[in-house]
Amino acid sequence: MAANQINVTLGTAGHIDHGKTALIRLLTGCETDRLKEEKERGMSIELGFAPCQIAGVEIGIVDVPGHENFVKTMVAGATGIDGVILVIAADDGIMPQTLEHLQILTLLGIEHGVVALTKIDRANTERRERVRADIENLLLGTFLEGAPILPISNITGEGFDGFYYGLTDLIHSITPKRTDGLFRMPVERAFSVKGYGTVVSGIPVSGSAKVGDELELLPQRIMGRIRGIEAYGKTSDTVMAGQCAALQFRHWDHNVIERGNSLAVPGTFAPQEWLLVQFRMLSTAGLALDSGARVKFHTGTCDVLARVYPLEGLRMEAGGEYAAQIHVDAPVVVAPRDRFVMRALSPVTTVGGGIVVEAMPKRLKRNRPGVREEVAERAKAILDEKAFAEYAVRNAEGAAATQDEIAFRTKIPSKRLETILAELAAQGTISRVPGGQFMHRQRASQLEAAILAALDAFHREEPASVGITAESLHEMTAIEKDLLTGFLDRMKAAGAVALRNGLYALPSHRAAMSDAAQEAAVRVEALFKTRAFAPPEVGDMAAAAGVQPKAAETAMKTLIEHGALIKIAPDMYFHKSAVELARERITKHIEEKGSLPSVDFKYLINTTRKYAIPLLDYFDKIGVTLRIGNTRYLKKR
Repeated sequence: MAANQINVTLGTAGHIDHGKTALIRLLTGCETDRLKEEKERGMSIELGFAPCQIAGVEIGIVDVPGHENFVKTMVAGATGIDGVILVIAADDGIMPQTLEHLQILTLLGIEHGVVALTKIDRANTERRERVRADIENLLLGTFLEGAPILPISNITGEGFDGFYYGLTDLIHSITPKRTDGLFRMPVERAFSVKGYGTVVSGIPVSGSAKVGDELELLPQRIMGRIRGIEAYGKTSDTVMAGQCAALQFRHWDHNVIERGNSLAVPGTFAPQEWLLVQFRMLSTAGLALDSGARVKFHTGTCDVLARVYPLEGLRMEAGGEYAAQIHVDAPVVVAPRDRFVMRALSPVTTVGGGIVVEAMPKRLKRNRPGVREEVAERAKAILDEKAFAEYAVRNAEGAAATQDEIAFRTKIPSKRLETILAELAAQGTISRVPGGQFMHRQRASQLEAAILAALDAFHREEPASVGITAESLHEMTAIEKDLLTGFLDRMKAAGAVALRNGLYALPSHRAAMSDAAQEAAVRVEALFKTRAFAPPEVGDMAAAAGVQPKAAETAMKTLIEHGALIKIAPDMYFHKSAVELARERITKHIEEKGSLPSVDFKYLINTTRKYAIPLLDYFDKIGVTLRIGNTRYLKKR
């Protein structure tokens, strides 16, 4: 009877020659050493993958090399596992890579595991018990404290039943990875199969994908469609996070794909060179790193040279926890909450690791006020999807963000993000704004305050002015135009701003003019009233009104703002009373006659064609009349 597949993968860890590969061979019948050199030397160099049936379910097992020269390969294999089999030989006991592998597993956030006490056929009872006591002491304070220590011989099979049942309990204690995230698979290796194309193998760290889905190879940014899938060595229609998988692509050259690349849903990830991280140094005595230290950065299946810069201080000491920035020599693909391991270059040793907060296009300025508090808030937000979505809206690069922008930053799948945003909107935490964007209420309050401050500043500078145009407000506040329009409409409806003759003002503002300015305005307005249908030209107005040019200019601006003068055409203004009278006459005439030949309009208002035609065009523009040929009709409402 076929076993049920679940998306759980176990991994081995431990010192070289402690029997990791032989244990997997005994358990699964699979030989994970595939390279000729591995078989000749009896030493694992590359990662090995094997399907395994435990208690009626099929899982994957990753065999990692134990030699210190291949720790980077061990990290690549351990990244995707859900639980570990820490292998310690009874004859050797605890060795250097036992310790380092345990440290790495802890830094990678592994929480489940068992200990396989191998080679018991080479140790007497006293030796076994002494090594068991050493192991229990080693595991104190680690994620493996209290884990079963399962004795087994890969040669004789002694202890196999107990080991098998211990693995059964381990698998039942593991909650499989969620599969509703954005699909991403760090590449372990790529190779060509004649007749099939290129095969890319690895363990997906999030989401799921199916045959026919399009994926993006990063950082190369090459698109390809999945033509076939194998999960745990068997053909499948779907691959899920946590499964040992091989994906088939046509038209890809396997030579351009290497370990450390990633497969992901197109457009959801971008390779970056700057990473913001929460970093913990190991407690090894004497361990320290200076700011800017050169290190090897391991995450997923990639390892890359990098420099590390703490946000506080210039030195990182053993056992310390730090917010830091990492600059990698080559762009990497990571997501918030990804785990990483950091190793020193000389001597080559693991120094610490932690969690990625965010990948960034540029470096943060550590001396910028509030940057440390902002980073702490960001690090806390990424631990919860709803909190991270709210953070992304509140700290959008612009005043607001689209759903796509929020999704790209948070890596939350579209449907789940849509639900989260709806919940935040219902709570009043965020709101929809023009342009299909979302804005946080704190940011909205800041923008409203900026608009009110701009209006207040304008009124103090121009007390005689009725208000300010939306365009001028845009220039003063630098708020995007559509967003500003939406805010002004909302604030007007709430009574926070007033709109007077197309100008925005504080409701309490009343235009105040000096006596001289008021007298000039009276003279200019009287001139326009007197010359109702033959208004003065702008250049002649000052002399005709008997005021100074500067005073005439100010007076005209004030009259326009108050709506006393109406712009009919460039450099042509009529008094509002003249416009109202002309409208009454044209409306009455067309109602009685049915239409008005354009040429006759000048006789209705006793003026010349110079003024009559622009006025007719104005009435067309504001919807009073409709022009057909050279005749005007009343526009039907």
